[in-house]
Amino acid sequence: MIDTDNPKKYKIKSVDSITHDTSAFKFELAEGESLDFLPGDHMMMSAEIEGGKHQRPYTPSSTPDDNGYFEIIIKRYENGLMSSYVHEKSVGDEVILQGPTKGGHFNQGMAKRIGMVAGGAGVTPFISIVRTAIRRNWEVDMTLLFANKSAEDIILKDEFDKYAAEHDNFKIVHTIDEEEEGWNGHVGHIDQDMLKANLPEPGSDTLIFLCGPPMMEFQLRKAVLALGYDKKQLVIP
Repeated sequence: MIDTDNPKKYKIKSVDSITHDTSAFKFELAEGESLDFLPGDHMMMSAEIEGGKHQRPYTPSSTPDDNGYFEIIIKRYENGLMSSYVHEKSVGDEVILQGPTKGGHFNQGMAKRIGMVAGGAGVTPFISIVRTAIRRNWEVDMTLLFANKSAEDIILKDEFDKYAAEHDNFKIVHTIDEEEEGWNGHVGHIDQDMLKANLPEPGSDTLIFLCGPPMMEFQLRKAVLALGYDKKQLVIP
């Protein structure tokens, strides 16, 4: 099991396009090796860019059961130094990563019901949670509210929709900013009414995860607390 407190170079094993600006990077591990983490834990990526040292946390989207590699899904931002740096890498190149670092994760038994609310690339901590829970048949009911600017921005839409169709314990609610031809999901930002209608009810066996742009997280936190959830029930990866 790989877990290091020191920066380490990992070779890129493959790069797969997910959306027009998002790709899945698989990093090579030795045969039979796996990453020692809980779904939602993160890795710290570091690099020297334009003469300065930069760091940014990224959450593995693979599961702790995957051997020989781990995957990180990264969205490229126009002014994002680190995301642009990674997207310019190719198979065989090396990237410096440190961790995993514990925090903001989920493991079996922590709750019977979890609600996950994500904006854009904020969904990445929840990918491993959903994949792991389904693969291991965890007894947990999961709901994911996923907001994006447009349909073409939705990360792993087909995979999430497939899980929802095949597993009774997983529900996904998509919403985009504006109406689009052929769109059958919700339109508009996630508000208190949408949260109330879809999240599991407050209770000692419920956890609510929030991840998105800072202002979105701030507004969601206020809305969730107003619905009666305890601060201890909120998790921000």
